[in-house]
Amino acid sequence: MDVIEPILRHLAALVSFDTRNPPRAIGTGGIFDYIRAQLPDFEVTVTDHGAGAVSLFARRGTPTLLFNVHLDTVPDSPAWTADPHVLRVEGDRAVGLGACDIKGAAAALIAAAQAVEGDAAFLFTSDEEANDPRCMAAFLASAHGFRQVVVAEPTGCEAVLAHRGIAAVQLRFHGEAGHASGAQALSVSAVHKAMRWGVDALDLAEAEAHQRFGGLTGLRFNIGRVEGGIKANVIAPAAEVRFGFRPLPSHDVDQLHARFAALAPDGSDYAATFHGPALPAGDTAAAEERRLAARDLAEGLGLPIGNAVDFWTEASLFSAAGLDAIVYGPGHIAQAHTADEWVALEQLRTYGEAVGRVIGAKTFAKD
Repeated sequence: MDVIEPILRHLAALVSFDTRNPPRAIGTGGIFDYIRAQLPDFEVTVTDHGAGAVSLFARRGTPTLLFNVHLDTVPDSPAWTADPHVLRVEGDRAVGLGACDIKGAAAALIAAAQAVEGDAAFLFTSDEEANDPRCMAAFLASAHGFRQVVVAEPTGCEAVLAHRGIAAVQLRFHGEAGHASGAQALSVSAVHKAMRWGVDALDLAEAEAHQRFGGLTGLRFNIGRVEGGIKANVIAPAAEVRFGFRPLPSHDVDQLHARFAALAPDGSDYAATFHGPALPAGDTAAAEERRLAARDLAEGLGLPIGNAVDFWTEASLFSAAGLDAIVYGPGHIAQAHTADEWVALEQLRTYGEAVGRVIGAKTFAKD
């Protein structure tokens, strides 16, 4: 079946709904009313998890495999050349906010479910872009009964079995205010402490370059924001650093936090603000076992297997909860979060046809 026409029709509708996150002012109607109306033969539940986080779970029959896709998008930028909430089809690509990440997959799921009979289950969420997985936490805490999940993110229609984890940290340094002419400025300035910590932290990250797992190498590290001080002739009484790192599945995250914290002077305040596990989740042995199970799932579904990726996805949350999890979706990460974000029509077609084959076939399950 050629599903591109219905996919584009649904994608135009989904893009028209403002689901930017922040501000995550999405509500239980709007886009969720649209999806419910497109799946009349599904049992549908819409749940408000607070703070603008809403999920829709749709089930038809008795599937053991779950498809997951998030509907929230990043904010648009002034660099967009047209209304980001109006889908444009330009040559071989569809342009619109969220078209690549990842409303294109949501549209294809709907189109495939309408075109093919068979057991199917979809979980649409709206909080992935905020690092506040309320929808996922509530679903995984429920008696959902699923053993396998395919999480939609832009992977070029290749099944991804492994990716990095993600950790975000707020680190506060304390100093002693005074006149900058004093000799003590070198040692008591909070900004100086932050800068020295930054140099040491960069060295720590670079020293992890030899680490390997499933095609991934080293530790990704970034100091994203530095604030502090008053003016050039005042010793800084306070400074704050926001940084993040992306560990391999084989890294011990608690140990990494301890090492970064130990680089800061006594009295500093180190607070981990977000952690998402790597895919597969677990220690090295468990992660490898789960990777092999995910490979079996991808092969059983007839999906081509691609390389591990450096970006994080909520597939790791499913993996940590014990499900066999793979990441598979249309588009490429290079087009996500960009001005005039786009996804290739051929990617949408490939993904829609793959979903249709899976739904139309006997649901894959391990013996």
